[in-house]
Amino acid sequence: MSETLADRTALTEQETHLNESSGTPDPSAAPGSRRPGGRTAKVRRAVLDATQEALATGGFPTLNMDQIAAAAGVGKTTVYRRWGSPVGLVTDLLHDMAEQSRPAADTGSLAGDLRANAVLVRETLTDPRMGAVFRAVIAAAACDEECARALSGFYRTRLTEWAPVAERALARGELPAGTDPVELLRAVSAPLYYRFSVTHEELGTADAERAVTAALAAAAAGAYTA
Repeated sequence: MSETLADRTALTEQETHLNESSGTPDPSAAPGSRRPGGRTAKVRRAVLDATQEALATGGFPTLNMDQIAAAAGVGKTTVYRRWGSPVGLVTDLLHDMAEQSRPAADTGSLAGDLRANAVLVRETLTDPRMGAVFRAVIAAAACDEECARALSGFYRTRLTEWAPVAERALARGELPAGTDPVELLRAVSAPLYYRFSVTHEELGTADAERAVTAALAAAAAGAYTA
């Protein structure tokens, strides 16, 4: 049975009372950069789902804290206190997206693993909902330093999580010694993000395959060695 708006609101009111009794959050902490004590998974999930929906349908300029609170069935004071601003919402959403994203592949070969990475990036960017979310966040990052740092943190997390792909390939002798795993992974996704966010071209399976082929050739030539 789905959770009702009344259920969410009642849960949030109980949380608000408990949190306000426990003290005031550290004002030096950036909104969305941490998870305040007492925040339940249900409330956070509801707020982040509402944030993602707002980004997908209207973009960052239409991200309104009051409307997010209403859509999530959460008290406005809770949303303002815990996330602080639309940037705080986007920051926490990016943290969540990084945590929830598909884990790195382990196909047994470097080519197979890089191909899985390229397919994942392409599928995400061509998904109607997630593609719209990424367009909104990338646009916001172009004019807001906090959003830019949050987006950079998202990509850094994902690249780090996929780095073992290259580390295993190094151990198998598939890469020149000294190859930088993160730079190799960057080389796979960069052409896809360029077509998506700069030239706004359609992303096909051939584009993903071409990105992998180019990255493998460059890696074999030592392009990513320190």
